[in-house]
Amino acid sequence: MKHLAFFLTLTLLTAPAGLFAQNSDQPAPPQSRAEKGESPAPFSRLAISGGVGANGINMQVAVEANRFINIRGIGNYFNYSLTKTVNGTNDSGTLNFATGGVSVDLYPFPNHGWRLSPGALFYNQNAVTATVNVAGGDSFTMDNTKFWSSTTSPVSGSGGIFLNKTNPAFTMTTGWGNLISRRGGHFSVPFEIGAAFVGSPTVKLNFVNGVVCADQAQTECSSVTAYPAFTSDVNAQIAIYNNDLNVLKVYPIMSIGIGYNFKIY
Repeated sequence: MKHLAFFLTLTLLTAPAGLFAQNSDQPAPPQSRAEKGESPAPFSRLAISGGVGANGINMQVAVEANRFINIRGIGNYFNYSLTKTVNGTNDSGTLNFATGGVSVDLYPFPNHGWRLSPGALFYNQNAVTATVNVAGGDSFTMDNTKFWSSTTSPVSGSGGIFLNKTNPAFTMTTGWGNLISRRGGHFSVPFEIGAAFVGSPTVKLNFVNGVVCADQAQTECSSVTAYPAFTSDVNAQIAIYNNDLNVLKVYPIMSIGIGYNFKIY
């Protein structure tokens, strides 16, 4: 037994250092993508944001497709009632903005927020609609020609400006602020500016009720629907409006908001 004890003691004293220690060459536990400074896995995070812009209240939702690309859905809404006198007609109308679309956000420098975003509007109800009334005895002008509304049967009708001739419409924007940051974090403040190519506005103006007169004394009068000279001047006035509003065929896009992103798997 003495020889066995001596042999064990000698073995322990002469064994290489670390023989009974944990093997230091074992692989370390795998790091998460965030710990390695990488962007989230494709479609693993969802972002939502709310804000305001040129099209009213702005709502957005986005997912990351890869390190350089987000896919983003966009919706805008705004409604406002207004009254205005135009060429002697009393117009009571509503300004309606309602759009929905999608954009592909391209980040050439993923760790920074600048992007380019081609996209499309698939839903566009941007328009101004109004009822048109001319009080009896008042004058109004169509294509620089003055007419009078009959005191016994005042003139009335409807009109509108519609900003949705091209549907779907191509959009192009740029901006700053990634809804799903490639550097981590949950909050963002996205800013966007650009344009939607909606086509030339469409102006409608229809007088459907009342009697219109060519003189203040109201001796030359006829129904608005059976007065060829009046109809011709109305059509010429519509052409003037269309020409004046043609600049709106490229409609501005601008918004700023606050976004929050979270993991979905």
